[in-house]
Amino acid sequence: MTGARRPRTLVVWGTSSGAGKSLLATALCRWAARRGIDVAPYKAQNMSNNARVVPHPDGGSGEIGSAQYWQALAARVPPTVDMNPVLLKPERDTASQVVVHGRVAPALAAQPWRERSAELAAAARASLARLLARHELVVVEGAGSPAEINLADCDYVNLDAARWARAAGPLRALLVCDIDRGGAFAHLYGTWRLLPDDLRGHLAGFVLNKFRGDAALLAPGPQQLEALTGVPLAGVLPMWRDHGLPDEDALAEHDGAAHRPSGGSGGSGGLRIAVVAAPGLSNLDEFEPLRHLSGVRLRWARSAADLAGAELVVLPGSKATLADLAWLRAQRLDVAIAAHAAAGRPLLGVCGGLQMLGHTLHDPDGVDGGGAVAAAPGLGLLPLVTRFAAPKRLSRQRARFTPLAPPWQALSGVEVEGYEIRCGRTDIVAGAAADVILHASDGSPIGWQRGPVLALYLHGLFETPEVIGRLFGGNLPSLEQRLEALADAVERHLGVGLARAFE
Repeated sequence: MTGARRPRTLVVWGTSSGAGKSLLATALCRWAARRGIDVAPYKAQNMSNNARVVPHPDGGSGEIGSAQYWQALAARVPPTVDMNPVLLKPERDTASQVVVHGRVAPALAAQPWRERSAELAAAARASLARLLARHELVVVEGAGSPAEINLADCDYVNLDAARWARAAGPLRALLVCDIDRGGAFAHLYGTWRLLPDDLRGHLAGFVLNKFRGDAALLAPGPQQLEALTGVPLAGVLPMWRDHGLPDEDALAEHDGAAHRPSGGSGGSGGLRIAVVAAPGLSNLDEFEPLRHLSGVRLRWARSAADLAGAELVVLPGSKATLADLAWLRAQRLDVAIAAHAAAGRPLLGVCGGLQMLGHTLHDPDGVDGGGAVAAAPGLGLLPLVTRFAAPKRLSRQRARFTPLAPPWQALSGVEVEGYEIRCGRTDIVAGAAADVILHASDGSPIGWQRGPVLALYLHGLFETPEVIGRLFGGNLPSLEQRLEALADAVERHLGVGLARAFE
């Protein structure tokens, strides 16, 4: 940040999870950046198993929630751990891995969440202070709703973050609501009414998101809401399913359409891809490109029947590999996966999926998130043995495939860029054979093939345009095109509301 101008903050709150905060914050970052504003994103605490690897101040790597990674790219600034200082990665219903400034903090994970709140808040506040010192504008994404009155005394993500920013410079806020769920005016009014008195006045506008139809039909609701609150409607965003960026809760967002074609093909035709959706599924966002490919039908598979007719089956990453492996067997998916491979049809395992495809998995120190068992047999489709151990390996990689055998030969020689987030070390069983087809920059193997089975520790395969072209013969808009389209959309639909928020 140059000059003596005080930094500004724009907070994006939501009436609930899934209201559209992440996407709106991303669009606002790009809208500001292309007007020459030095902008950066921030979310004090994220709860997600979708994460990306970014540089750490000590020279190594850390991880942040994927939403803030995309927002940084939208803002045209390098992603940093300060943009998401606290990341909670759910391991089971009652426990999460706690990541602070990009690194796992086991001691904090062991504490009750109210007791650890003060320490997490201190880390979050320090990160926001650094961002405000470096940038002209910080776009702050809230979490859930800022009106959870049972949490107000420790809500550093929504309420305290706004207060910290206000102490540094001008503060404005937008409140977004998913109108497609119904009850939007009640949600907006109720949230406004429950906001703390000292923050309510900073609300510059309401945003109605995911609207279908003619916005003129909303009258006189917006006028009545403004009369009650003094807060105008900043704009109405349409239902937009094909923006091309992953939603933070993508599986929940599209769960009802698990067997409906996604992509441009429609009908019952097209290449059928099934992604096994175990309870501990992680890094789901890397499959977002497949949802937008013409001629591709993507489904989330939770039973053996869901794999019927799939040309490609994917075993994705997992935050609880051993527990998910047990779940997979309980659903009889192990039998269906083995039959798929035996028929010579392509099977892809990524990270946790790679580990499941091996011979055995060992977790003597309880590092794997599921806390299920200390060891278990894998699916036996690759002669690999995995041992879980700390510390977590975090790295970005650029690697080139060696020559591959059918049915994966199209990837031979393709250079891919991606990332590793894992705790497992994997080796080939003594005396067994499997082709190592991908190496990390340090020379260690991160990919194996045996017949139709391809297994990678590298996340992000389908985010490489050449991979999409080689495997599916298609192409997708570039990331820059998608970000520009988002900014165009908010400019078109928010209009004067943007000027009010950025004044």
